[in-house]
Amino acid sequence: MTQQMGTVVLMCGLPGAGKTTYAMELVRRGYVRLSIDEVVWQRLGQRDAGLVLEAEAFDQLKEEVRREQRQELVELMLTGRDVVVDYSFWSRAARDDYKALVERHGCRWQLVHLKADRTTLERRLKARNGEEGANSVTVDEELFIRYLANFEEPKGEGEQVLMQSSI
Repeated sequence: MTQQMGTVVLMCGLPGAGKTTYAMELVRRGYVRLSIDEVVWQRLGQRDAGLVLEAEAFDQLKEEVRREQRQELVELMLTGRDVVVDYSFWSRAARDDYKALVERHGCRWQLVHLKADRTTLERRLKARNGEEGANSVTVDEELFIRYLANFEEPKGEGEQVLMQSSI
């Protein structure tokens, strides 16, 4: 009996592009969603909404969660589950690393790059910054500019590009 091969969708895009909205639609279709932001919020945000970690401590926690979720992804792939990895995948190196991991476990990957113009991103982030919860991580102007400068847009990586409208 052959084991079912799962699909792993790797979400890619800037904050506010619609990655989580898209990922949640996949969850409704039976995918398991992995989200670093959600786990970090569960570990910190629910205990004390006013808690702000130093950048180094926050980065360490995110890396710890990323390692845990990477192992969880492997376990899910071994059972043939479909998974959506709701990260930003800023760098080509990170995307290549996860694609190789997926292929090593006999699964298929899809790289979904959600794009939106800067005005749309800024409008969505302004609205999101006023919300609370795991999927409402605050992105201020300084951080947004850093993201814009450091994001390595996928080109020729087998990506599916979805343009998000300004509506």
